[in-house]
Amino acid sequence: MVLVYKYNTDNMQTNQKSIVVVDDEPDIIDLVNVHLTKNGYRARSFENGLGLMEYLKSNLPDLIILDLMLPDADGLEICKTLKKDDRFSNIPVIMLTARSDEMDRVLGLEIGADDYITKPFSPRELVARVKAVLRRDEKVSKTQKISIGGILDIDLQRYEVSVEGQKVDLTSTEFRILRMLAERKGWVYSRESILESLGVFEKGVLDRTVDVHIKNIREKLGPAARFVKNIRGVGYKIEE
Repeated sequence: MVLVYKYNTDNMQTNQKSIVVVDDEPDIIDLVNVHLTKNGYRARSFENGLGLMEYLKSNLPDLIILDLMLPDADGLEICKTLKKDDRFSNIPVIMLTARSDEMDRVLGLEIGADDYITKPFSPRELVARVKAVLRRDEKVSKTQKISIGGILDIDLQRYEVSVEGQKVDLTSTEFRILRMLAERKGWVYSRESILESLGVFEKGVLDRTVDVHIKNIREKLGPAARFVKNIRGVGYKIEE
């Protein structure tokens, strides 16, 4: 299997939106990339699902344009996988495909795709759809950032945490616990309710599991650790 990776640096700026295009037709990739670049986006492209998934291990694009029929995977399954993963679930996905069947479109939208474009398509329409989806995404993202005490920032859209402007690397479980506490500041959560939020319903796991996660979170948060408070005999809360 050949991994094709293209990286456009034309007119690159740090505030440019990054868009990943996944399609097994080189002509389609070139056409889409040219029009995205002309409209001020950074375009990266892959000809298979493996390339996309490898890229996502260390990068979070602002949007993915995903073909349904790839040589190594089904686009619908890739979309479903992304939308079930907390790290990628908020990345908008536009499905791009030669399939015109209504059921395919409905299924794609039901599993979380943000839009659906059928080949052949107008490049201008594609760019217009990209702009529309990103505008919707920006409106949502404004309400998906939590700031605590002026030093702790939690970006629910990008699954990122920073303290005094420095990024903090939390595990998926640690992020989910911190998010749960931060979304309702001052609200005390019992260890049992925290375990349930993680999908753990066996009391045999014991409250000690939560204590260990909280300890790790505090260590990583540094000066922001003081916001995570232990209510003896009850549980934990975040308070400024």
